[in-house]
Amino acid sequence: MGPFEIAAIAIIGGLGYSAYDSYNKNKGKAGDKEVAELKSEIDKMKQRIATLESIVTDKSYQLKEQINRL
Repeated sequence: MGPFEIAAIAIIGGLGYSAYDSYNKNKGKAGDKEVAELKSEIDKMKQRIATLESIVTDKSYQLKEQINRL
């Protein structure tokens, strides 16, 4: 194997490694639109949880639960 072939293999290997490295760095990143959608979904879920907490902590709900257990 000559020096040109070794140099070509080294260059191709370096390019392949840099492409693989940049792919792995960008693989887990989400787009701005996706992040905005997830944030809005989290806000909706927080509102639903707050509603459910207010229902469960209501005294009439607790009284109904106690009556149903009897």
